[in-house]
Amino acid sequence: MRRTDPAGHGPVRYAPHAPEPGLPVLPRLAEVLAAAADRAPAEVPGGSGALREAASGYWRRRGLPTDPGHTAAAPGPAPLLLAVTAALAGDVLLPRPCPAWWAPAARLVGRRTYSVATPAECGGVPDPYALLETVRRVRDEGGRPRLLLLSVADDPTATVAPPEVLHETVEAALGEGLHIVSDETWRDTLHDPRDTVLISPAEMAPAHVTVLADLAGGLLPGDWPAAIARFPASPDGAELRAHALDALTGLGAVVAAPVSAAAAYALAEPEEVTARRAAAVALHARVAAAVYRLVRDAGALVRPPQAGRHLYADLDPLRAGLVRRGVGDAMELEDHLTQALGTPVPGGHRFGDDLAALRVRLSVAPLLGRTPAERLESLTALEPLELPHVQGALSMFASALDAVRDDAAPRMEPPR
Repeated sequence: MRRTDPAGHGPVRYAPHAPEPGLPVLPRLAEVLAAAADRAPAEVPGGSGALREAASGYWRRRGLPTDPGHTAAAPGPAPLLLAVTAALAGDVLLPRPCPAWWAPAARLVGRRTYSVATPAECGGVPDPYALLETVRRVRDEGGRPRLLLLSVADDPTATVAPPEVLHETVEAALGEGLHIVSDETWRDTLHDPRDTVLISPAEMAPAHVTVLADLAGGLLPGDWPAAIARFPASPDGAELRAHALDALTGLGAVVAAPVSAAAAYALAEPEEVTARRAAAVALHARVAAAVYRLVRDAGALVRPPQAGRHLYADLDPLRAGLVRRGVGDAMELEDHLTQALGTPVPGGHRFGDDLAALRVRLSVAPLLGRTPAERLESLTALEPLELPHVQGALSMFASALDAVRDDAAPRMEPPR
């Protein structure tokens, strides 16, 4: 397959964004942001007192006692992770695959990164035995493993780590003297919260875990950058926070005052914010389940989505059909599906996965409608899968999979 834009495959500059909601901004949030645009006081590195107090309340409601003095905020998760990584001398361990921005943030401050395989049950959390073996190998090679990044509700795999798997990984990390950063951006987007148990590593080892959350996961639009961090309530945690604030100050990484006002409002979780989040999660869950069935019925491999607004699919069972179309690796698969669907479909190589593997992250946002009116209709519909624009988008997706199937089986109708 001939690439028409080879420069567009850079590992950092063109890394994919986190999955967008594909929905209009909540009007009340827009009002709060607009009201603060011309009268909000200047913000400070680490976040205003109001924003940090709101972040503390957010975590307290999730069973993590938090003082505002143990929190920080930044304009997006990457500056926060960069600041924490800069404050901890040593190498960084990542699950494979992992969010596309993790490794670049670590490398910007000169940290070496090492990928660790994930267990069969989930993504986002390294397999504990693979973690121990990687730590041993890194040390044998003269490295200094110091920081483990993980996500209990994961981008890109859309899975939630079972508590028993997480517990084994946390124990392995602590036994090797690693500090843990838990990215909990997607914790409030569980598709079936009654049957899905999500536990934060900070509940298991509060003195050794820093929690990070991008508010674009469930509270703010993606282009209003704001993220929060919760540091351990210990002398070491206070020192880590102080060094992280030094880094944020040096970077000039300050949340814009209007965004800070909207973030503080959203973190307080008034009824209109929680109602919109619940409606959005329900919509994304319905559409993601439909995509899951189409991918599975086409013969590809995919875990059932449990959180977020995306899926992670392995199209290796369709390799023969893809090879006939000039697709032999994740980069070429990205090109092919992006062209076929008319929307970005990042390959697994963007997330630290093997380039030779035919894996992609699929986002549900493009399936919700092309216009704000269509997307709002999807959000409010009792049966969103029966809307013509959603049906049409699912049919296009199914056709793209049909085009590379080996067999001549008739195409499955989009799920209702």
